Amino acid sequence: MNIRQYQQIDQDAVWALHKAALHGTGADLEDGHWDADLFQIEQVYLDNQGEFLVGEIEDRIVAMGAIRRISETRSEIKRMRVHPGFQKRGLGQMILSHLEARAVALGYQTLQLDTTTLQIAAQRLYRKNGFTQLEKTETINGLTVLLFEKKLHFS
Repeated sequence: MNIRQYQQIDQDAVWALHKAALHGTGADLEDGHWDADLFQIEQVYLDNQGEFLVGEIEDRIVAMGAIRRISETRSEIKRMRVHPGFQKRGLGQMILSHLEARAVALGYQTLQLDTTTLQIAAQRLYRKNGFTQLEKTETINGLTVLLFEKKLHFS
Protein backbone atom coordinates (compact mmCIF):
# COMPACT_ATOMS: atom_id res chain seq x y z
CA MET A 1 0.00 0.00 0.00
CA ASN A 2 1.25 3.47 -0.90
CA ILE A 3 0.66 5.98 1.92
CA ARG A 4 0.62 9.68 1.11
CA GLN A 5 -0.81 12.97 2.32
CA TYR A 6 -4.39 13.83 1.37
CA GLN A 7 -4.93 16.06 -1.68
CA GLN A 8 -8.10 17.98 -2.57
CA ILE A 9 -8.70 15.63 -5.52
CA ASP A 10 -9.19 12.80 -2.96
CA GLN A 11 -12.33 14.39 -1.43
CA ASP A 12 -14.95 12.11 -3.03
CA ALA A 13 -12.92 8.93 -2.46
CA VAL A 14 -12.31 9.86 1.20
CA TRP A 15 -16.03 10.47 1.75
CA ALA A 16 -16.95 7.17 0.08
CA LEU A 17 -14.37 5.29 2.19
CA HIS A 18 -15.64 6.95 5.37
CA LYS A 19 -19.21 5.87 4.69
CA ALA A 20 -18.31 2.33 3.54
CA ALA A 21 -16.08 1.64 6.54
CA LEU A 22 -18.58 2.91 9.12
CA HIS A 23 -21.46 1.09 7.44
CA GLY A 24 -19.44 -2.12 7.71
CA THR A 25 -19.31 -1.78 11.50
CA GLY A 26 -22.87 -0.60 12.05
CA ALA A 27 -21.56 2.73 13.37
CA ASP A 28 -22.72 4.83 10.40
CA LEU A 29 -24.89 7.69 11.55
CA GLU A 30 -26.88 9.84 9.22
CA ASP A 31 -24.78 12.64 7.77
CA GLY A 32 -24.51 15.55 10.16
CA HIS A 33 -22.33 18.27 11.65
CA TRP A 34 -20.02 15.59 13.08
CA ASP A 35 -18.78 14.96 9.51
CA ALA A 36 -17.96 18.62 8.75
CA ASP A 37 -14.19 18.09 9.13
CA LEU A 38 -14.21 15.76 6.12
CA PHE A 39 -15.21 18.71 3.94
CA GLN A 40 -12.49 20.96 5.43
CA ILE A 41 -9.52 18.60 5.61
CA GLU A 42 -6.93 21.21 4.73
CA GLN A 43 -8.16 23.70 7.36
CA VAL A 44 -8.90 21.22 10.16
CA TYR A 45 -5.87 18.97 9.75
CA LEU A 46 -3.16 20.00 7.29
CA ASP A 47 -3.05 23.74 8.04
CA ASN A 48 -3.34 23.24 11.80
CA GLN A 49 -0.25 21.19 12.81
CA GLY A 50 -1.97 17.93 11.94
CA GLU A 51 -1.92 15.32 9.21
CA PHE A 52 -4.33 13.45 6.95
CA LEU A 53 -3.04 10.34 5.22
CA VAL A 54 -4.58 8.11 2.59
CA GLY A 55 -3.49 4.60 1.64
CA GLU A 56 -3.75 3.51 -1.98
CA ILE A 57 -3.69 0.12 -3.65
CA GLU A 58 -3.68 0.25 -7.44
CA ASP A 59 -4.68 3.95 -7.40
CA ARG A 60 -7.71 3.27 -5.18
CA ILE A 61 -7.94 4.87 -1.73
CA VAL A 62 -8.62 1.96 0.63
CA ALA A 63 -7.40 3.35 3.98
CA MET A 64 -7.08 6.68 5.72
CA GLY A 65 -6.37 8.33 9.05
CA ALA A 66 -5.62 11.74 10.51
CA ILE A 67 -4.06 13.65 13.39
CA ARG A 68 -5.87 16.69 14.75
CA ARG A 69 -4.15 19.18 17.04
CA ILE A 70 -5.74 19.49 20.49
CA SER A 71 -3.04 21.54 22.23
CA GLU A 72 0.69 22.21 22.06
CA THR A 73 1.44 18.74 23.44
CA ARG A 74 -1.68 16.71 22.65
CA SER A 75 -3.19 15.49 19.40
CA GLU A 76 -6.03 13.19 18.43
CA ILE A 77 -6.18 10.29 15.99
CA LYS A 78 -9.23 10.79 13.79
CA ARG A 79 -10.92 9.21 10.80
CA MET A 80 -9.14 5.86 10.88
CA ARG A 81 -10.86 3.88 8.16
CA VAL A 82 -10.10 0.78 6.08
CA HIS A 83 -12.45 -0.28 3.32
CA PRO A 84 -14.31 -3.48 4.35
CA GLY A 85 -12.97 -5.32 1.30
CA PHE A 86 -9.38 -4.61 2.39
CA GLN A 87 -9.58 -5.29 6.13
CA LYS A 88 -7.50 -7.88 7.98
CA ARG A 89 -4.43 -7.11 5.84
CA GLY A 90 -2.58 -4.83 8.27
CA LEU A 91 -3.54 -1.62 6.47
CA GLY A 92 -4.96 0.01 9.59
CA GLN A 93 -1.73 -0.81 11.41
CA MET A 94 0.29 0.80 8.62
CA ILE A 95 -1.74 4.02 8.74
CA LEU A 96 -1.65 4.13 12.55
CA SER A 97 2.14 3.63 12.61
CA HIS A 98 2.64 6.46 10.10
CA LEU A 99 0.35 8.75 12.09
CA GLU A 100 2.11 8.00 15.36
CA ALA A 101 5.51 8.73 13.78
CA ARG A 102 4.14 11.98 12.39
CA ALA A 103 2.75 12.98 15.80
CA VAL A 104 6.21 12.47 17.32
CA ALA A 105 7.78 14.51 14.50
CA LEU A 106 5.28 17.31 15.18
CA GLY A 107 6.32 17.31 18.86
CA TYR A 108 3.15 15.91 20.43
CA GLN A 109 3.57 14.05 23.71
CA THR A 110 0.14 12.44 23.99
CA LEU A 111 -2.23 10.91 21.46
CA GLN A 112 -5.90 10.48 22.23
CA LEU A 113 -8.70 8.91 20.23
CA ASP A 114 -12.20 7.59 20.46
CA THR A 115 -14.04 4.69 18.91
CA THR A 116 -17.43 3.12 19.47
CA THR A 117 -18.24 -0.11 21.24
CA LEU A 118 -19.33 -1.45 17.84
CA GLN A 119 -15.85 -1.07 16.36
CA ILE A 120 -14.23 -4.15 17.93
CA ALA A 121 -11.35 -4.44 15.43
CA ALA A 122 -10.42 -0.79 16.05
CA GLN A 123 -10.40 -1.36 19.81
CA ARG A 124 -8.05 -4.33 19.36
CA LEU A 125 -5.74 -2.32 17.09
CA TYR A 126 -5.47 0.54 19.57
CA ARG A 127 -4.88 -1.70 22.58
CA LYS A 128 -2.24 -3.68 20.65
CA ASN A 129 -0.45 -0.39 19.94
CA GLY A 130 -0.27 0.71 23.57
CA PHE A 131 -3.38 2.86 23.86
CA THR A 132 -5.07 2.68 27.25
CA GLN A 133 -8.84 2.87 27.52
CA LEU A 134 -9.91 5.63 29.89
CA GLU A 135 -12.66 5.12 32.46
CA LYS A 136 -14.82 7.83 30.93
CA THR A 137 -17.21 7.02 28.09
CA GLU A 138 -19.58 9.21 26.11
CA THR A 139 -22.83 8.60 24.30
CA ILE A 140 -23.18 10.31 20.94
CA ASN A 141 -26.37 9.83 18.94
CA GLY A 142 -27.08 6.55 20.69
CA LEU A 143 -23.57 5.10 20.22
CA THR A 144 -21.34 4.44 23.22
CA VAL A 145 -17.95 6.01 22.61
CA LEU A 146 -14.80 4.68 24.27
CA LEU A 147 -11.88 7.04 24.91
CA PHE A 148 -8.23 5.98 24.61
CA GLU A 149 -4.89 7.66 25.27
CA LYS A 150 -1.20 6.96 24.71
CA LYS A 151 1.93 8.76 25.87
CA LEU A 152 4.41 9.08 23.01
CA HIS A 153 8.07 8.17 23.37
CA PHE A 154 10.75 10.13 21.58
CA SER A 155 13.83 8.31 20.35
